[in-house]
Amino acid sequence: MSTIAYDVKQGVAYLTIQSPPANALSSTILQDLEVKLQKVEADKSVKAVVLTGEGRFFSAGADIKEFTSFQKASDSKALAQKGQQLFNRIEHFPIPVIAAIHGAALGGGLELAMACHIRIVAKSAKLGLPELTLGIIPGFAGTQRLPQHVGAAKAYEMILTGDPISGEEAYYFGLANRIVDEDQLLHETSKLAEKIAEKSRPSIQHIMNLVPYAKTDLFDKGLEAEANAFKEVFGSEDAKEGIQAFLEKRKPDFKDE
Repeated sequence: MSTIAYDVKQGVAYLTIQSPPANALSSTILQDLEVKLQKVEADKSVKAVVLTGEGRFFSAGADIKEFTSFQKASDSKALAQKGQQLFNRIEHFPIPVIAAIHGAALGGGLELAMACHIRIVAKSAKLGLPELTLGIIPGFAGTQRLPQHVGAAKAYEMILTGDPISGEEAYYFGLANRIVDEDQLLHETSKLAEKIAEKSRPSIQHIMNLVPYAKTDLFDKGLEAEANAFKEVFGSEDAKEGIQAFLEKRKPDFKDE
């Protein structure tokens, strides 16, 4: 069964994460997302993509249960690099990807949303990077993309505390393009996507190619540094404690080691 629903209407491809209740980003979902992106790219009638989640959440983050299966430190770095590569593919996709965010976009879910070109957020949504509460760090480019959107100071605050912000705060700090009531989220996102889809595909592709030139050339170095740090932190005793505490639904007892 597919974990990413695929539908095309009026030149817009709708990709919907289907793994309730949390739409956690398992390795299966990441693989399926890559398959669906290939399908979108091959369909020349598609000029915009809407990415959202089924049910109550956009995506509440990575599948923490999978973390317990890692046998060695290199497994965690490989996971980080896999996520980074997929999200880079989204960021450099030849047509715009619009995230329609409701419920929660946390951890890997927010990292996925930040890789999209445009974010439409429900006022009631919660967005954050809570990885430090597990004794680990963001590993899918969260440390690199969040400062681009909200500035270094707010990024430090969000990552170091792990506290989520509301949809309204996300709009205020530049993390969201627009905020809407949740019952209008898909309608408003579709309107925007369809307006883009009215344009010439070659013109759209040129814009998608040109805008990234404005970004810093240090981004790739930052990704490599993040993956290495994720590997180092993931192998710590505090990471083991944080993940186990999350699975046991208790507060972690970190020893700072």
